[in-house]
Amino acid sequence: MASVLDLAPVIPVAVIDDAADAVPLARALAAGGLPAIEVTLRTSAALDAIRAVADEVPEAVVGAGTVISPKGVADAVAAGACYLVSPGWTDALLKAMSSSALPFLPGVSTASEVVALLERGVNEMKFFPAEAAGGTAYLKSLAGPLPQARFCPTGGISLTSAPAYLSLPNVDCVGGTWMLPADVLAARDWARVEALAHEAAGLGSARRSG
Repeated sequence: MASVLDLAPVIPVAVIDDAADAVPLARALAAGGLPAIEVTLRTSAALDAIRAVADEVPEAVVGAGTVISPKGVADAVAAGACYLVSPGWTDALLKAMSSSALPFLPGVSTASEVVALLERGVNEMKFFPAEAAGGTAYLKSLAGPLPQARFCPTGGISLTSAPAYLSLPNVDCVGGTWMLPADVLAARDWARVEALAHEAAGLGSARRSG
């Protein structure tokens, strides 16, 4: 896999508290047309969840999110993650992600951070927190002076706002949680997850339509 940005127009961001939920969740998302799944390293179950999806759901492409340290990189790789996503970056974290041989998206929220990554040969990034950091207006303003930077905005994006992001020339995909509502996950309503994933997958037509 050469790029996280090419996996799908929408990447579900999952916070998994019980590793036993990982496989049915991943299967439901993939069946709904969202095969790329980012499991955040925010819970004690995250690494086991990644491992389970990597082992048992071949139709899914599972990645690790909230990767904030070299140890997190190593743990995610060992668990079988196919890509890495971070909310921000440091030189040490960037070195570890680059050395992992996996595609990765370091997080940025300012023009200076974007330029610093471009200096280091990285042109694919996560824009986070997207809505709080300026949303589509900010990303559109970056496209002129920094057209070589490519983004996956994440943070506060909804089914309603996602098409505006996907229509931008420097956005290849978006990340979000709207297809994973807390009440649906608590009920383990995998059929509903599949239906919400199918709805989100339909946003792919918004990419480049603007």
